[in-house]
This record gives sequence, C-alpha cells and structure tokens, in this order.
Amino acid sequence: MLVLERPGVERERFSAPFLKVFPVTGASVSTLGDVLGSEIVSATDVDAERLDELQFDLGEGPCWDALRLGGPVAVPDLPVEGRRRWPAFAEAARTVPVASIFAFPLAVGSLRLGAVDLYTQERTELTPDQARQAATMARVIGRHLLQEAVDTAGATDAAGSRYSRRVVHQATGIVLAQLDTTAEEASLVVQGHAFARNRPVSDVAADVVAGRLHFRRVDGDIEVIE
Repeated sequence: MLVLERPGVERERFSAPFLKVFPVTGASVSTLGDVLGSEIVSATDVDAERLDELQFDLGEGPCWDALRLGGPVAVPDLPVEGRRRWPAFAEAARTVPVASIFAFPLAVGSLRLGAVDLYTQERTELTPDQARQAATMARVIGRHLLQEAVDTAGATDAAGSRYSRRVVHQATGIVLAQLDTTAEEASLVVQGHAFARNRPVSDVAADVVAGRLHFRRVDGDIEVIE
C-alpha cells in the first residue's frame, strides 16, 4: 500500500473546486480499499473531514457504497434515509451539521480507488446534470491520484530495456484501440493495472500484446478480461 504524501498548501486542491461548481457546503476526497489505502486526501473543512473519518472507522456510509457499486450515491435526507442504509454512520453523523450527502467513486477503469463526498447543511438535491458533472470531476481526480501513485512507485519501467519499452508502447496502442481512448489514458490503464497487482508494467504489457489480457468499455466503465 502506498501512502500519498502532500504538503499542506495542497490540502484543498482536489476538494475546493466542487464548492465553486455545486450548491454544497463542503467536499472531501478520500482513497479507500487496497489499491491506495484509506486516507483523506483533501477536505474543504473539518466537518467534511469528520464525515470521512466516521465512515473509515465504521466501515459503512455513502463513500463505501460508491466504491462498491462503482456509481454515485445520493442521500438528500441523511437523518431519515441514513438510519435505514447505514444506522451506525447515521447515528454518529448527528454530531456533524449535515442534511444531505452525495458520494462519487474515484475510479480508473476497473480500479476503484476511493470516493468524493459532497455534503450540505440544508436538505439539497443535485440535478442529473450536476450529478454527471460531479462524477466526471471525480474520474479526473481518480486518474490524477493513480498517476501520482504510479510515478511515486516508479512503476513506469523507466529504467527498463529497449525491448520492454517497445512492448509497453505496443500494449498502449492495443489498449488505445480496445477502449477508443487517448494514448495517455491507455498508458495509465496499463500502468494502473500493473500497480494494483504489484507487477512490472512490462509484464502486463506483454500479456496485452500476447492477447492474454484485454480491456473493454462497458456502459462507460472499463472491464478487464484475463
């Protein structure tokens, strides 16, 4: 598990933009699970941070559901709906002035990395367009965090042989065609798959080139076929 270290000046870099775009009180960005570990990456205020801490400690809440489901979780009335869905979290969250909470997964392909949580002090609902925009912003943050983790871990095989670099280049081209995406995203998909499985990028690339590993896009998500 890689711990992402960032200076304090960057603390709101990922979460603050959500307050400029959506009618919410606070926002947080957290990694969850095995790929990047569980950590609050960014929070706009102490209440946003506290809501994530409660979910970490209790193992339940909207961020965990967003991670598990791979899609948005909207709770316009947390005091009422929360008691049914996450009784322990809803009870603990009574110490925080929160009425509504919305969670969006951080994901790159099949890798689910964490979630963005948005909360309001007054009961609020996001429009479908706002929910789609928030989900898109979360995906962008997910790609950034994974790229940062890959770069920090040195998973790009930068010192590899000319052959390994050629194989990685070939695999990137294959994944680009499979997903109908950009070279940058295709490269990150290959690197992220290697990072999550603790394998050299060149080995994963060789599997792609040999046809042992395929990626495909289904309903906007990227599935892995091994």
